[in-house]
Amino acid sequence: MFFKILKLKPLINPTTIQSCKISSTSASITKVHRKTYARTYPTIVVLPNGSSINSRYHEPRQIIKLPLDLSTLTDAQRKARLEKRKPKQKIIVHEEVDDTFNSNRYINLIKK
Repeated sequence: MFFKILKLKPLINPTTIQSCKISSTSASITKVHRKTYARTYPTIVVLPNGSSINSRYHEPRQIIKLPLDLSTLTDAQRKARLEKRKPKQKIIVHEEVDDTFNSNRYINLIKK
């Protein structure tokens, strides 16, 4: 009655038990243990025909390029694409150096 007249809230009685609701979003000491996270990153998805779409992706990537379907290409275009995929062979050039140095020409410059 006294609290109602003064409009004061009563102090918490230490004998009462307070319950704590723990959810998946509350973490105070450790990390949140989830396999998938709610955070997504803005990315650009490039389609095989060259058009692009802005979307959100679970990993931080800027551009995702979708593969081209080789069955829709002509034979010449398909061969050109497959040649680009193969590793390029390194050209080894062996040069023969002519050694015309003669140490006998410089003997007179050596001090004894």
